[in-house]
Amino acid sequence: MFQTRAATPTTTFGAIIRTLEVIYHATVRNVRKSHGNAILGLFYAILQSLILVAVFYLMFALLGMRGNAIRGDFVLFLMSGIFIFITHNQAVGAVMGAEGPTSPMMLHAPMTTAVSITSAALASLYIQLLGMMVVLFVYHVGFNPITIEQPVYALGMVVLGWFSGVAVGLIFLALKPWMPRFTNIVSQIYRRLNMIASGKMFVANALPHSKVVLFSWNPLFHCIDQARGFTFINYTPHYTSIAYPVFFSLALVMIGLLGEFYTRRAASASWLAGK
Repeated sequence: MFQTRAATPTTTFGAIIRTLEVIYHATVRNVRKSHGNAILGLFYAILQSLILVAVFYLMFALLGMRGNAIRGDFVLFLMSGIFIFITHNQAVGAVMGAEGPTSPMMLHAPMTTAVSITSAALASLYIQLLGMMVVLFVYHVGFNPITIEQPVYALGMVVLGWFSGVAVGLIFLALKPWMPRFTNIVSQIYRRLNMIASGKMFVANALPHSKVVLFSWNPLFHCIDQARGFTFINYTPHYTSIAYPVFFSLALVMIGLLGEFYTRRAASASWLAGK
């Protein structure tokens, strides 16, 4: 009755492998949860990106704002900001909506809130990266060949934008059980505010210093501006850095994990009744 099961890992390495396996299966479940058909899920991710690119392209063209862009491929300029913006916001929503300690899934022994949060974040990143690659490939082959100066570093900024979204989502996840309506409202405001505060419509070098300080608090602003520096050969960011979003996100992750731990200790099944 009290014997250890043979399938239970007896070493640290075995425990790590088992945890990674659980994360993998939970990630697959998250990817397929919203759309049972994987092709449709990818299509909706691509469609969201294309709609935003089309809207901003028309806005820049009608308002004569193309002079604010970097010299080079104008559509690539738009996509370099929109992809990171969507990846960040989707990560915020995915982590915030991750299954908590009162979820029925937590009744299964290998499942934990850490696995739930990690799998939700990875599922969001997977969908966005796959959609981004498809859009860039189709544009490169079918419309206009593009050149990304430092593709590895540019991709790193996309991942950093995702990581900062995970950090913000952790804060909302920890607050949600205590103030569900308030947290939902604040998260919506934050994601809508990023339409402007992310800086995807302009470059930091073109702004006066008095305007840069209005956006420099936002890690997403730094990620997008740095990504454009790695994407275009003739743009070097002067007012943003990589270090700020890294340390800012790490600080939020630590605070979010502490809040989630405290919330998990106070978990009650009655929380489900208020949803």
